[in-house]
Amino acid sequence: MKKFPLSIKPYGEKAVLVEWPNEIQETILEDILSFVDSFSKKYPSEWELVPAYNSITMVRSSNSGFDFDSVKSMILENYQHEQEVNHEKERFLWKLPVCYDTEFGIDLIETAEFLNLSKDELITQHTSHEYLVYGIGFLPGFMYLGGLPESLQLPRRKEPRLHVNKGSVGLAGRQTGIYPQDSPGGWNIIGNCPIPIFNAAHESPCFVNVGDKIQFQSISRAEYDLRKIESEIGIYHIEKLPLDA
Repeated sequence: MKKFPLSIKPYGEKAVLVEWPNEIQETILEDILSFVDSFSKKYPSEWELVPAYNSITMVRSSNSGFDFDSVKSMILENYQHEQEVNHEKERFLWKLPVCYDTEFGIDLIETAEFLNLSKDELITQHTSHEYLVYGIGFLPGFMYLGGLPESLQLPRRKEPRLHVNKGSVGLAGRQTGIYPQDSPGGWNIIGNCPIPIFNAAHESPCFVNVGDKIQFQSISRAEYDLRKIESEIGIYHIEKLPLDA
């Protein structure tokens, strides 16, 4: 696998920030995840690694500090000589239902007009692609999904809303995503997903991991109500397919 130039810098007393080139590329994310797997095998309990679009935040697990120069050398040595490994976490394509009814898609018509698409064309395009999970943040469980086709790309709203409903599916720039809880937000809202993305009561609060993929499936308003009830009582099973490692 191609090696990229890395930037390594201190990130507080107990952390290091390792940055890849500032580009949104699947090859960069694959390289990051390979490094996470390789490094975690060598130092399974010493560091917590948090991957994102083009970086890893490495947090020292113990309370003791560390010598930055030594850690930097260790990181570079591991990166240059890492062996190809099977990913520790199996990756999945998750199929998530979305209702694009204008009750939920409060920006759907305006967005379609901006993109010179009909409402149905926008929905067809949005559900026809698989989106790579590049990062999870901003809110617990908020997935930054890359791979949005150019035909669906548009700027964030000029004026963010003070309240965006939980489950809202939006578009912004080159990304799409789901708001995992009620919050302010500036994305263009085109629908709503009835499946909770984040639940703090679960052992794994967010079932999706960086490196997984998401595909949306259009459902009717009646199906939305049914899926929401099934999710609330714990009988809805999300469709998932394994991705090749």
